[in-house]
Amino acid sequence: MAMEYKNVRTTDISKREGLLSALDDLSPLPAPYDKNGLEPAFKDPKPEWAETNCCSLDGFCAIDTMKRPETQEEEDELKVKFLKGLEKLFLDANNKYLQPLSLTMEYCAKCNTCSEACHVYKAANGDEIYRPIFRVDVLRKLYKKYFTRSGKLLGSLTGADIDLDWETIARLGESAYRCNLCRRCAQVCPMGLDNGMAAREIRKIFSMEMGLAPTPVHAKGTQLQLKTGSSTGLTRPALMDTLEFIEEDTYERTGRKIKFPLDKKGADVLLFHNAGEFMAWPENPAAFAILLDEAGVDWTLSTDVVGYDSVNYGIWYDDVQAKNVAMAQFEAARKLGVKRIVIGECGHAHKAAVVGADRMADSEERGVPVESFLPMMAEFVRNGRLKFDPSKNDFPVTLHDPCNIVRQMGIVEPQREILRAIAPQFREMTPHGVDNYCCGGGSGFAIMNSYNFGDFRTKVSGRMKFAQILNAFADEMEDPDIVKYVCAPCSNCKGTIRDLLQAYKATARYNVQYGGIVELMVNGLASMDRPYFEFLEE
Repeated sequence: MAMEYKNVRTTDISKREGLLSALDDLSPLPAPYDKNGLEPAFKDPKPEWAETNCCSLDGFCAIDTMKRPETQEEEDELKVKFLKGLEKLFLDANNKYLQPLSLTMEYCAKCNTCSEACHVYKAANGDEIYRPIFRVDVLRKLYKKYFTRSGKLLGSLTGADIDLDWETIARLGESAYRCNLCRRCAQVCPMGLDNGMAAREIRKIFSMEMGLAPTPVHAKGTQLQLKTGSSTGLTRPALMDTLEFIEEDTYERTGRKIKFPLDKKGADVLLFHNAGEFMAWPENPAAFAILLDEAGVDWTLSTDVVGYDSVNYGIWYDDVQAKNVAMAQFEAARKLGVKRIVIGECGHAHKAAVVGADRMADSEERGVPVESFLPMMAEFVRNGRLKFDPSKNDFPVTLHDPCNIVRQMGIVEPQREILRAIAPQFREMTPHGVDNYCCGGGSGFAIMNSYNFGDFRTKVSGRMKFAQILNAFADEMEDPDIVKYVCAPCSNCKGTIRDLLQAYKATARYNVQYGGIVELMVNGLASMDRPYFEFLEE
């Protein structure tokens, strides 16, 4: 049965009925999950989902807002919007992405180097629809058919051989959400092409022209953030209450008093957190407060709307949404007159504010320089402003490299310098650094749980990461008395790793813990009288 899905052609996206991939041949996991019964099974999809949504790509549904048209008129309207968006991708209006997209469309050698680099393709054991070039080839054929003279005149003779209907459009949209946009494929391409960027361009057609995007990233993501201040729905009054709770809880747990400085004008550092940390992992912003205070940093948080949440989901699917959020964040910084913005443990916020913002506005319009927290923290370790007792972290530690910080920004060494100083049993994953695999939650997957999509994340897109974790702790894995810590300095990555460990019961069975790097730093501070991690408390 599995071979049927290894031989799918791009033309099948418009011609084959039923599933293009059934995901019935996943790559094996390392010990101890190579044993029968330890890996959770896929949940059975409900038949009625396919009646309203597109589930025919692989049985999963990412774009929950994309409903089947009820009339031919509705389908025709969607086709017109799709083709209008496709045309715009290759016009000057898309000038910031036009050149790399055009190169990717025109010069692919079909060498499949990108496929061997793709964690989703490897996890699916080589199903064709997960090759990075698959969706791009579909896009290429559609553009050729509808917007080139040769395609219009000669059709299939020139490779313009894909028919356009709702199922084809929907399958292509779903395919764009089987890519984490980690750009590992772009890193290895001998031609310098970027299939990850092309996947995002497909998402743009669906959002910006067709009004279709997954609810968690749009309606409950960027739209909620612009309305309330945070993609979590955390309003300013709720933020104030939450910060007060974190201050009290930190003192009760550790005996350490902290006070979050708020809206301090002219501070050296405006610290931007992913607001999910305040709610899901309050120990993370508390750890930042402890470290910055101990290092003597003049810093502040903003309570301005959008100014306390570094999230910018727009960079995954919609240029307009991305710019709206980014400019609101820079405005909050300008109001305070801070000298610099420092992004905390959120990978995509690094990319949006440090890299993506260059495409949204010039430096004068942004007004405030932005940097990552990692080089700053490494400098504090290096110059002795923070002093540690590494014996407090004497348990196995491995490091996950967030794609947006490491592969896309080149920040590789600072976090390792920190871990070598504070964690005696630190060991690398294989591969690591810029070659590390995505956690499987990038580009929105971490928060997308509509229908059965959470299963795709935990069993497919996160599969290679879970295998890396198992291999990193191979010698200690099956001893539950040994704490094993996955250091993930990114909120979305942390959430995905949490879900992986829960789905595979790795914490309950084998004592595999997870968290950020600043929590590990605080746990190892010489000045701390008690363990910072609850899992170390007796």
